[in-house]
Order: sequence, then structure tokens, then C-alpha cells
Amino acid sequence: MEEKKVLLSVKDLEVKFHVRGRTLTAIRGISLDIYENESIAIVGESGSGKSVFTKTFAGMLDSNGFISNGDLIFNDEELDDTVVKKGRIGKLFIDIAKKSLDKSSKLEFGADTYKEMCELKRENKARYTLSDEEAKELQGKIDDIVYRRTEAYNVKQTLDSRKEKEKYKAVTADIARYTAELKELEKKKRQRIAEHRRNAAAHKEYLEEYNRKMGELKQRYAEQTSQEISQETLERNEVIAKEIYLSIGRYANIFQRASLLFRLTRALKKAMRLGVDLADEKQLNAVFDNVAFRVKYLDETPEKLHGTCVLNLAKIKYTKDWQQIRGGKIATVFQDPMTSLNPIITIGKQISSIIIKHQHVSEVEARARAIKLMKMVGIPNAENRYDDYPFQYSGGMRQRIVIAIALSCQPKILICDEPTTALDVTIQAQILRLIKDLQKEFNYTIVFITHDLGVVANIADRVAVLYAGQIVELGMVDEVFHDPHHPYTWALLSSLPQLAQRNTKLYSISGTPPSLYNKIVGDPFAPRNPYCLKVDTLKDPPMFKVSETHFAKTWLLDPRAPKVEKPEIITDIHDKLIKAFNIEEVTE
Repeated sequence: MEEKKVLLSVKDLEVKFHVRGRTLTAIRGISLDIYENESIAIVGESGSGKSVFTKTFAGMLDSNGFISNGDLIFNDEELDDTVVKKGRIGKLFIDIAKKSLDKSSKLEFGADTYKEMCELKRENKARYTLSDEEAKELQGKIDDIVYRRTEAYNVKQTLDSRKEKEKYKAVTADIARYTAELKELEKKKRQRIAEHRRNAAAHKEYLEEYNRKMGELKQRYAEQTSQEISQETLERNEVIAKEIYLSIGRYANIFQRASLLFRLTRALKKAMRLGVDLADEKQLNAVFDNVAFRVKYLDETPEKLHGTCVLNLAKIKYTKDWQQIRGGKIATVFQDPMTSLNPIITIGKQISSIIIKHQHVSEVEARARAIKLMKMVGIPNAENRYDDYPFQYSGGMRQRIVIAIALSCQPKILICDEPTTALDVTIQAQILRLIKDLQKEFNYTIVFITHDLGVVANIADRVAVLYAGQIVELGMVDEVFHDPHHPYTWALLSSLPQLAQRNTKLYSISGTPPSLYNKIVGDPFAPRNPYCLKVDTLKDPPMFKVSETHFAKTWLLDPRAPKVEKPEIITDIHDKLIKAFNIEEVTE
């Protein structure tokens, strides 16, 4: 693969959802580099995590979803460079931040002693309450009963108390039983805590020793934190103070800036107290990321500060930050144009409003750009159809308008979430051709979500196969189609109707995907894998390297594994795919 710029770098991404009192892990440790001006397809069964993965870096996760681990580094020069006017307010904020940092820096001298104090407090607290193991065991039982009671209550809501008396009565009894069990567990928890407290209070010698040690530590800490900070630390604090204002000065609302200033200085104070090395870029970034992404100070003029940043999408917390990304840098084409467009607003208005919002142009200029886009996506007589409503367009024409809206701000990444699912085969081919043709003009990166491997063969440069929230195979489209290595990829390809022979049964993958509520032990595909090895049930396989661009997450690639041939139906897949999907005609 030719050397390309990494546009989005995903590292160890984990995404979870709170669902009815339980936690579901939808994405499990995905690492993937997405390159500039490439087409990458994300494929897998429904529920494999395809849409969740792309929604994560488009800032479109549902309200109950959250990133629990990992980084999403978006590399774009236009966002890297940050210029903030100082002005009177800016200088005041920088001064406040500098004074706060200078005062807090004394705490760094006593970091080791402070940690000793915290550890002593934890030991003391542990004597008065449940151990971590006890607390986890009890809370696990409580959570399980809460979940069962919620499920029973949901079932009860669907029953007719007059027509389904027996079921209604049984479910009501279950709810009452779960409620009683919950009360009993809560009571047991309180009793155990009370018992711990009584036992701890009886050990007077321990309490005396605890107070003596804590007194000595506090005295030592007071002496250490009374020292004067060095000139080098003062200079470091001045730079960090400017970085604080570079990071918060992007916000127009002065109250929001003041709130962020307070939170950042408080986070840095805590870091200093714990002995975090603020000279270390990675550690300093981590402190900032908990509040607002860090903008690194470069230089300044009398009126402006200049900085640069590495934008980690996993750490974005504010709407304004996402507004810079969503639409302007990352746009999405959804699968159903009927629900993607507002039925009571004209087509032209829906395009021009996005252009006005992101590009800050007049209505006249926005209209001209919208009409130009309509022509580019193949809308005939665009000037006269600008004021039409969505119902006046066919399904294929509506999808062209959705693409025009997505491209209105010339994004770097275009996410296509199964955009041809609701269209007939003829229109599908037209839309795919349009997306590829526009890519040549706008130089965007396509991230194509689909379960249709025919679409993948026609549009993708690379393919990432997802299963149970993990990438199980990744490679160039030719490699994954013609030399697949993961049994799940084999199964997907074997399921293609176009490969089935006349008078033979169409292959289907047996079983169901694993529950994402539970911890998965071993290879998640193991229960459905006809080539399963014993190690698959015990240990999660690493990502094995097949070639410089091809990787697969299967123990079958381990040198110690037995030799297993891929299914006969896909042994000579190349010619079959070209014929079935007309690949040569579409990609020439």
C-alpha cells in the first residue's frame, strides 16, 4: 500500500452502554488507522458494532453510550493550528491561572508524603467498611436482581391483566419476590458494614497508632510544602497558564471560559499534589483531557496566542468542539433518505442551512453553492427544483440530496451507513458510482458500513471485518476476498447467494453472536466456529500478520496450529466474484 497520511488513528477503543441497569460493551479494543482519500469498508453481521464504531468518531453515540477506554486521534492541519486573541479578559484569565499554578506548585514537594497519607487513610477506611471483594460480590448480586426485576416489570407492562390473568399474576409475584430479595441484600450489606465498624472501634491500640502516624505525616507534609518553587517551575507554569487560555479561549461564552479555567486549575492542582510529571507531554495531556483538549503553546504576539493541538475525539466533552468536527470534518450519509430529510422543509433550504452554519456565508451565496452541489450529485434542472419538497423526489433522488448535504462542507471523512439498503439494485449502482466519482473531486475518505459484500467488492480499497465489537480481519479488498484467513470471514463469504450452486442449500452461519453484557473468554466466534481449537475457548487470539497490509485475529495462524483449509465454496472465489458483482466493469 502506498504511503498515505493517517487521517484518523483509533487506539484500543472501548465503547459501552448503560442498558436497563446493566453495562453492554459494544466495541472491544479496536485499533485501526484510517488513511486520507481511501475507501474502507466496515463489514459484519447486525450487532457486530459497525454503526457504533463510526458513530463514536462522528460524535453521534446515544445518550447512554460512552467511551470507556482508548483514543481517537484526528489529524487535520486546519484544526491543529489555534489562534486566540488575548485582550483584557484573556490577560486576566492567564494571570489568574498563573497565580493558581504558582501556589499549587509547592504541593509537588510533598507528593510522596501525600501518597503515604492517602494509603494510610485507605487502610483505616477498609477496617470500617466492606473489603473490595465483599463489596463487589454484594453489588453484583444487587445489580443482577435489579436487572431481573426491571425485565419482569417490562413484561408486565405488555400484559393485559384481564385476558392474561395467570401470566400477569405470575409476573407480579416475581416482581414482589425480587423486591423482597433486594431489601434482604441491602439489609445484609448494612449489617456487614456495622459489624466491621464495631470490630474496628474495639481496637484502641490501632486507633492510637493510626493517629500517631497520621500526625507525623501531616507535620512532614507541612514542612515540605512550605518550600519556595524554582525559577524553572515558574517559567513552566507561565507556559501552562497560556495553554489553559488557548484551550478555553475558543469558547465565546465568558462564563463557560471561567468555569473551564476553574476546572483546569483544580485538575492541575490535584495532579501536582499527586506528583504527576507536568514536563511529560503525555501526562500533561491526560490532565487536560479530563476537562478540555489541550492546545500546546507555540508563540505569541502582543495581542494573540498561537498554539497547536492533537485532537483526541475520545476526550471531547463540549458541543462546540463537536460542531467543528461533525458536518465540517466528518459527515454521514444515512441508509434511509426518507428519514434523513425533513419533510416540511424544501430541499434547497436543507442544503443551504448547513452551508450557512458551517461556512458563514450569505443566503445568496449559500443558495448558489447548494444549486452547484445539486448539479454535481445529478439532480436535473437544479435551479427549478431547489424549492421542491422531499416527497417530490424519488428514493434515489432523495439519497443524492442526502449526499449533497453531507458534502456541503467538504468533509475529510464521509461515513456511508448502508446508503443503498433502501434502494433498488439499479439505483444502488448509480449511488455507488456517484460516491466514488465525487471522492475523486473532493478527495474525502469513505468509511462504508455494510453487510453487502458485493458493495464492498465494488467500492472499497480496504476491508475491516467486525465480530462482537472486535476487528477480526483487516486487509486490502483483494486480500480479504481472495485469501481470507479468519473462519468468520470464510463464513461471510460462503453465505453469498451469488456463490451458491443450483439445487444446493444456501450456507448460513449457525448459532448466534455472544451476549455483549458478559465478559467474553477466548475467541468470541469460538461457539459458532466449525474449525474451533481448544485454545479458542480459553484465550483471546492476538492479531496475526499475514502480510504488510493483511491481519487476522485467529489461532489458526499460530505456527503451532494444525493446517486447516478454507471451505471449498470459496477456494476459487476470484472469478466468481468478478462475474457475480461485475467488478471489472465498475472499477475500471
